[in-house]
Amino acid sequence: MNILIAEDEQDIRNLLELHLLKEGYTVFKAVNGLEALDILKKEHIHLALLDVMMDGIDGFNLLKMLREWSQIPVIFLTAKIEDDDKILGLGLGADDYVIKPFKPVELMARIKSNLRRCYKYSGENELTKIGNLELSKEGCTVKKDGEIVTLNAKEFKILEMLMSNIGRVFTKKQIYENVWQEEYLGDDNTIIVHISHLRDKIEEDPKNPCKIKTIRGIGYRFEKI
Repeated sequence: MNILIAEDEQDIRNLLELHLLKEGYTVFKAVNGLEALDILKKEHIHLALLDVMMDGIDGFNLLKMLREWSQIPVIFLTAKIEDDDKILGLGLGADDYVIKPFKPVELMARIKSNLRRCYKYSGENELTKIGNLELSKEGCTVKKDGEIVTLNAKEFKILEMLMSNIGRVFTKKQIYENVWQEEYLGDDNTIIVHISHLRDKIEEDPKNPCKIKTIRGIGYRFEKI
């Protein structure tokens, strides 16, 4: 798999490259946000490691641009430890957040975890087409009528789960624990809001959805179209 390292500190770039190559990954490197954006547009990147404070385009703005066409996993690397920055990064759609200095072994584990989460269906057909929707598991992208649909990471994972199991009903608990990888404590609102946002983006009439159906008292399923 192809990993992008977007980091302005050469020592960190070289260290990460060394460990990634040992794990068998193909590595692409960028010293600033502009170089990283160019690589992301030209190469088939499966996961990106983005430094927050980069010249040209910082990590936050680069992630905003990336999420317009791709939902590949993104891990932020930063020396900043303020909670507000972490909340901002995760809110923009980052999948993980690692504070410098970090242990390479721990970062490698996080990379593997995020790749497994995004590409866990790699043994199956990477492209799922249902009606006018097309979901690429390998590229982490969704198209409706041939046009890219901008989804955040959680929305993509929910849709992937539903479209990969057409007709199967998932409870809110199952969706939450599969997507958020946390214990479900009964916060229905989190799932309801994400399903509502998904419907706004993929349904012809979000108020009368024909793709993602609510099964009253149970959960949701993706309908055969």
